[in-house]
Amino acid sequence: MNNQNNQTEQKVHEETEWCKRSKYCAKKLEPLLPGLPDDLARQCLLHLPPSLLFSVCHKWRRFMYSPSFPSPTLSVYSLLTDSDSSNPSLSFSSYDPLCARWDTLPPPPLPSPLLLKHPGFISRLLPVQSLSSSPYLLLLSASTPSLQPALHSPLLFHPSPPRWQEGPSFPISPRRWCATGSLNGSVYLFSGVGSSHYNASLARSAFKWDTVRSACHWKWDPLSPLRDGTFSREAVEAVESDGKLYMVNLRGHCPKEGVVYNVRMDQWEDMPTGLLSGWTGPASADEKGNIYLVDEAAGTLRVYQWWKDTWRTVVRDEEKLRGATQIAARGGRVCVVTGGGEALAVVDVKGSGRRIWIVDPPRGKKILNVHILPRMSRQC
Repeated sequence: MNNQNNQTEQKVHEETEWCKRSKYCAKKLEPLLPGLPDDLARQCLLHLPPSLLFSVCHKWRRFMYSPSFPSPTLSVYSLLTDSDSSNPSLSFSSYDPLCARWDTLPPPPLPSPLLLKHPGFISRLLPVQSLSSSPYLLLLSASTPSLQPALHSPLLFHPSPPRWQEGPSFPISPRRWCATGSLNGSVYLFSGVGSSHYNASLARSAFKWDTVRSACHWKWDPLSPLRDGTFSREAVEAVESDGKLYMVNLRGHCPKEGVVYNVRMDQWEDMPTGLLSGWTGPASADEKGNIYLVDEAAGTLRVYQWWKDTWRTVVRDEEKLRGATQIAARGGRVCVVTGGGEALAVVDVKGSGRRIWIVDPPRGKKILNVHILPRMSRQC
């Protein structure tokens, strides 16, 4: 009961602060619908499509972007870096498709500077691992200039109102090159390399963090360990579908290992043969459990067919999809980071036409990672 009261008080406080920042209070006397009280007007407006709320008038738009709007529209959240720099920096932005604009997120409270490009490598960027666990964006792993793990705990971004929060300290040791995934409000952390030499226990470790709990009870709960340490070679994204997490240990067309973590049973399973053999690029699952993948060499977007254990081609576009490095799927759209981060290709997988369009990153930036989450509350 105390937990519920605290959450209610926190929500009231958040909306009050948002009102002050957005000047909403100054215009509060202006009714949303003339002749109706605002609480009833809000219920009426909820039945309108977001594009109409955005277009008709500013007071409707302010309501749509307020923290009290119950079903916020989706936005694209991206980790960005400088497109031309020998020492690139990291920033975070959100793309709102309704107004076709990028909004910069507050900078995360990083404990130390990050190294994104090592002078010993000509072109390769060191991985920065991020994750979406609706409605949150999480930063989980990065490197320091001395090639040590940069984060001692995950950083969690709340979109409404926009703010960062520190999560529980990583178990065993801070780490890089780990596998991460999310399911039902929980974050899963597998394997990784710590700050010193290779540690077999760390490389086989598995933990779960329930973000739905109140922050004072946040912790990493141990899970059944991996069978071996082969998932500490590269930054890995675990794809969620039907209560399980699917992941492979290497990218591209090279031979790889695949495993499946059964969340309900807390046990590891073999990956279906067809799913593993066709895993030839970045993959992501939508809210319905459909696993999408872009073959980075062929420029083909495919979806996995569970009943056949095969991959079906959704659309092929070598110009827009070849060289894909990361994808995110949700709300009938698949967003593909392509062109070395110079463009974001958006594929409509809900419509019959399979339309593809390009979203350019902010000027002077290129995209590292992409996620689809509820849009931020902001001034309009």
